Amino acid sequence: MAKATIPITGDAAADQLLVTDPLALLLGMLLDQQVPMEWAFKGPYTLRERLGDLDASAIATMDVDEFVAVCAAKPAIHRFPGSMGKRVWEVCRHVVDHYDGDAARIWKGVRSGQELYDRLRAVPGYGDEKTKIFIAILAKRFGKRPAGWEEVAAPFSDDQPRSVADVADADSLAAVRQWKKAMKAAKKSKQDQPG
Repeated sequence: MAKATIPITGDAAADQLLVTDPLALLLGMLLDQQVPMEWAFKGPYTLRERLGDLDASAIATMDVDEFVAVCAAKPAIHRFPGSMGKRVWEVCRHVVDHYDGDAARIWKGVRSGQELYDRLRAVPGYGDEKTKIFIAILAKRFGKRPAGWEEVAAPFSDDQPRSVADVADADSLAAVRQWKKAMKAAKKSKQDQPG
């Protein structure tokens, strides 16, 4: 993957894994729900430490209950290690079945934003918002911008710091946190506009 930065976990090695290992990035985004961003995006690094490698094929061939036990070991990779561990396993199975175990093939060579959206939306656990944020991560952090990406990733393609896609340094991380706090106080989602 390209030279990029996603300084989100507070751990330089975990942050580096997000930009050097496509599967780590895909799984970090998967885990980014109902837990702080730092915890979610450190999950792939924790898994690599426990398994010795972060390999979709190796994970997909593990017994799902055995894999979930790895996810649930203290400290757990997520607030809900059982359901999210199973989901991580399902994502690895999907990557093996559709992309020969190479997560980067989901976005490599994609010509349109819609094709990218459709491929990501097919990944287990990737709903509409998660898919849009991931497209914005690829565009903003890695320069992968297929035609029409702005439309399919909207509103995460704008300049408002509202998601992990906008985190480039400590200041932008603070701006994203502030945005989320303001939206929560106003009982709005990340997709809403201010006002």
